Amino acid sequence: MSKLDSDAEAALKRLPEHCQAGLRRYIEDHVQPGGFLSAVLRNDLRDAVMAADDINRARLDQYVIFLYNHAPSACWGGERWFNAWIEGEDEK
Repeated sequence: MSKLDSDAEAALKRLPEHCQAGLRRYIEDHVQPGGFLSAVLRNDLRDAVMAADDINRARLDQYVIFLYNHAPSACWGGERWFNAWIEGEDEK
């Protein structure tokens, strides 16, 4: 996958700093992120809330907005797509 475009870069920088690198590695290099980001990408609200720190819990909506507007649709939205993305399959 190509690097994030300038709009995606700007949007990524609006997310909590301590999660930006993990989300970038996942989108660009198909590297599985930690528990919170994995739950967000699997569209698992319960696990995302349970794994979130105070900063991320308050900003869950910003992750969804970022993913909807800037991430490849094949990389998020359910367990199947999350696992396929990590395996390098990027078709939804």
